[in-house]
Amino acid sequence: MEKQVAIIGAGISGLLACKYTVSKGFNPIVFEARNSIGGVWINTVETTKLQTPKPAFQFSDFPWPDSVSEIFPNQSQVLDYLQSYAHHFDLLKHIKFSTKVLGIKYQGASDEEMQSWSLWGGNGEPFSSRGKWIVEAQDTQNLSAEVYRVDFVILCVGRFSDVPNIPEFPPDMGPEAFHGDVIHAMDYANMDYESARDFSNGVEHPCRVLYRTEHWNIPDYIPWGVPLAYLYLNRFSELMVHKPGEGFLLSLLATILAPLRLAFSKFVESDVKKKLRLAKFGMVPKHSFIQELNSCLIATVPHGFYDKVEEGSIILKKAPSFSFCKEGIKVQGEDTPLETDLVILATGFKGEKKLKDIFESKTFQDCILGSPDAAVPLYRECIHPRIPQLAVIGFSESVANLYTSEMRCRWTAELLDGTFKLPSIKEMEKHSAKWDQYLKRYSGPYYRRSCIGALHIWYNDQLCKDMGWNPKRKKGFFAELFEPYGPADYVSS
Repeated sequence: MEKQVAIIGAGISGLLACKYTVSKGFNPIVFEARNSIGGVWINTVETTKLQTPKPAFQFSDFPWPDSVSEIFPNQSQVLDYLQSYAHHFDLLKHIKFSTKVLGIKYQGASDEEMQSWSLWGGNGEPFSSRGKWIVEAQDTQNLSAEVYRVDFVILCVGRFSDVPNIPEFPPDMGPEAFHGDVIHAMDYANMDYESARDFSNGVEHPCRVLYRTEHWNIPDYIPWGVPLAYLYLNRFSELMVHKPGEGFLLSLLATILAPLRLAFSKFVESDVKKKLRLAKFGMVPKHSFIQELNSCLIATVPHGFYDKVEEGSIILKKAPSFSFCKEGIKVQGEDTPLETDLVILATGFKGEKKLKDIFESKTFQDCILGSPDAAVPLYRECIHPRIPQLAVIGFSESVANLYTSEMRCRWTAELLDGTFKLPSIKEMEKHSAKWDQYLKRYSGPYYRRSCIGALHIWYNDQLCKDMGWNPKRKKGFFAELFEPYGPADYVSS
């Protein structure tokens, strides 16, 4: 009997999960709450562009068309590219648009029985004759509900959409105290371009940007004319990083090469400080560029941003914390409020809450995210050892999320096809603990982002070995060591 796979979300990860499960003979159902594919790329600010250079943000077997010449394509070009991919591989027929998943419930073994398992799912297999997932979905047009019974669920819900992170304030010091308007950046992105343009103030009524921490936002990816990929996206750069569960020789090499990695960081920092005149505006970060990379916090600065700061139409203000008052915003430690008519909260999203709340089981809600003092415990950043017949794609971050999601979807499809088996629950939990140590060492306070940015190739090596592929994708010793890796290196197994 054919096994039924459900994929929740038709963003980039959902499309990839659909494509690769279809390639293994499955007929997946993809649930998408909106009426279009594309995830976070459906609605953005008009001027939004890719933050990752185009060669690193592409499908391995579906390159960008020649008509897109820009290194950083804009929102409409990215969305067209994703739609072309879906049409090329005939994925749309698998997608149920305007269908919101309200919750998923596991039907099979009891909580007590699952706790006694030594193998994932009790048998170490992705499918079980006893276990099923019950997916409750709602048509967003007519609000009718439907229930689906499936054998495996792939969660591709993302972490940067739908559930805005609204800061908490003391009583009478939140948005309710303010006589103007307060919106989240998500609401701003959903506006049409003309409405959004109405918020442009100019020098007479400048826009104030409040921030807590300076970051190494970069002007481009070629510090002092050297492509950043040659500094951080090749095997040589990863020899400088201590790896989870590494042996003595790798540990020794990473220790010896640590000063070189620091020198690379200083090299990039000097370029960014010069090009963006950070010292002039008091925006030089206190932490290193390395930590920014290790935390997947690298972003490109909008063109002309600091020119507007210099002319006075944008005012940067450091604010450890703030609250609302009738006139506008009160910054901690200051008596005079910042008068304003509109506040846009660019405070991110609650991706963890979004992932947790999709489970109806309190047991799964409690275990999916693990301890708040540790990284999210996903083996290979995809499988929770204690949650059977389910994978999570696109939650852990990298410097090129499309590239990473594709590798994880290929790995998951091979797992479903029986190419390899997972280790015991205990072994997977040990593996997660080692990654937790690595993330805390290199990402610092941002360890919950589960960023693999500094070990992207090494991480892919583990996936390749599981799938029986040769992890070394280049031709020749020096190419393997010094050439940057990207999606095109994994076009075939």
